[in-house]
Amino acid sequence: MFSPPPPSFARPPLDFIPPAYSPWVLRLVHGILPLLLRLRVRPWLPSGIAKIEARGVETLAQLYHQFQAGQIRLILAFRHVEVDDPLVGLYVLSRLVPQAARRQGIPLRKPIHAHFLYDRGMPLWGGEWLGWLLSRLGGIPVHRGRRVDRLALAAARRLLLEGQFPFGIAPEGATNGHSERVNPLEPGTAQLAFWCAEDLAKAGRSEKVVVVPIGIQYRYLKPSWKKLERLLSHLERLSGLTPPAAPKPSANRHWAQRICGLAHHLLAQMETFYDLPPLPSGAPFNARLERLLHTALQTAETYFGLSPQGDWNSRCRRIEEAAWTQIYREELRHPGSLAPLQRGLLDWKAQQATLYLQHMRLVESCVAVQEEYLLSKPSFERLAESALILFDVLARLRGDPYPTRPRLGWREVQVTVGDPILVSQRWERQYRQGRQEARQAAAELTQDLQLALERMIS
Repeated sequence: MFSPPPPSFARPPLDFIPPAYSPWVLRLVHGILPLLLRLRVRPWLPSGIAKIEARGVETLAQLYHQFQAGQIRLILAFRHVEVDDPLVGLYVLSRLVPQAARRQGIPLRKPIHAHFLYDRGMPLWGGEWLGWLLSRLGGIPVHRGRRVDRLALAAARRLLLEGQFPFGIAPEGATNGHSERVNPLEPGTAQLAFWCAEDLAKAGRSEKVVVVPIGIQYRYLKPSWKKLERLLSHLERLSGLTPPAAPKPSANRHWAQRICGLAHHLLAQMETFYDLPPLPSGAPFNARLERLLHTALQTAETYFGLSPQGDWNSRCRRIEEAAWTQIYREELRHPGSLAPLQRGLLDWKAQQATLYLQHMRLVESCVAVQEEYLLSKPSFERLAESALILFDVLARLRGDPYPTRPRLGWREVQVTVGDPILVSQRWERQYRQGRQEARQAAAELTQDLQLALERMIS
């Protein structure tokens, strides 16, 4: 009697998805945008956004006018808080910027849109349809773990120089789930801006390169303490804890201590899982968490033969790329040429890579757990964000990588457009002078963007 074939873990290679902007797809998305903002159209997309406001959007309207007049090449450096951020950005560009232009009497050609970079992994968890959609919206997929993703960089440089729209980038590289805490920025935005200035100079063109920082901050219109209580009680029961009596709605610090208690419990469980020796009594939470994160990453790095170099994000990206190399195989472009034994061994290796990749996914969720951040200002927003991050951690541990996050109430979004940063002058004055000067210029621009995004938090 034959047993059924085992599940397939190895997959064909992840090919580059070329941008293929489609005006009718953009019109369709713009038309259904109010629905997308309010409803949960996909399990992993929380939405529930009832209101979006923007400060400084007049500046953005003026910059789009200059872009369309051929005076500048424009880069929009957006904060990346949640997976809802792209919908917020689409709303700002399609609704708020044209409104601001009309108020100022500025003529703008429609549509108001932006090309953008997105993580090549998004269609893996969102579905193949998402890759098709992002391509038709003018997006460029990038392999974040590769040392140099030449296809993505070449496409980005081409659109920065010749694209019919400005270019949108999230300098943080990934979400952190905290509206009031900016992750350390990656240097890619600064590098692309200077490359654009260089390409313009080589082409003998006079446009200036401008980067504008754009902050995004979520708030709850009417905090639902009952929903927060249900969520925390659910998480505590999943973790083996007994939920306490619900605190009074005004006792925010009590809620914060309860969330921190759950975080400490999860941390203790994971320390036991990784066989970590106990630290001295009273050891700071952050010290314990960093030791756990390092151990989890080191477990994956040891399997993939990687050295533990760089910050958390760079280590995660190298692990992801090493795992994808074993899962997405060139040999499977034509699977019929493989003997069953060869295919079975590829599946076996891919299954192991998938398992060890979970150590890195756990770190991606846990790194956002910030006890001091929560206790310093236990507002409902920070309480809700922290509880949802712990929800993600527990989902990872239970084997659900893309859980349906609960809603804790209708949200409003505050978008803030910062002061434009003229990059071309920096390229002339510093970047083009030599390799050391170029590195310094990129670091300074990245730091300026970091400070600008942090100043927008209210």
